[in-house]
Amino acid sequence: MSSSRVYLEPTSQFPPSGFPPKESSWYAVHTVARHEKRVAAQFEEKRVCTFLPLLHQVHRWSDRRRVVEIPMFSCYAFVRMVQTVEERLKVLRTPGVLGFVGNERQGTPIPEEQIESLRKAISEKVPCLPHPFMSAGKRVRIRGGSLDGVEGILVLQGRDQRLVISVELLQRSVCVQVEGYDIELA
Repeated sequence: MSSSRVYLEPTSQFPPSGFPPKESSWYAVHTVARHEKRVAAQFEEKRVCTFLPLLHQVHRWSDRRRVVEIPMFSCYAFVRMVQTVEERLKVLRTPGVLGFVGNERQGTPIPEEQIESLRKAISEKVPCLPHPFMSAGKRVRIRGGSLDGVEGILVLQGRDQRLVISVELLQRSVCVQVEGYDIELA
């Protein structure tokens, strides 16, 4: 089978101030299959703030093995923007983009906490694996350490604690090992 690790492609572009505008929100963009990296690169060229979480997987062929990077959520990329006609067109006119995810394809904002939990887990290089989407269970928050403030659903307790971080709009999740971290109910 393949082993998985998370890698964040440096695909975040912010305005000259270094931070996106306060009124901006994160949105999921549906892409053509296997075009996520290309779409994210084009967003960078257009100076659109984007986030594309990637997994490292070892693929085996009969004559070799190779580590490849695959998107954590296939057919999706995330953009941070203000919903103006100009910004929407900049995103929608990007080759490989099928549309925004959400009501009437207008795009539904993704809560900041969900994206930040993913970003923090990735930046700390915590081992992650794709996990079936979960919406029920104990919602917990990590206290202290490098993952301080990350929220998700606790799925296993004891020696092998794991936290499922979900992007509810996409109904996709990722499972993160959280052994040794202090956990409290959210």
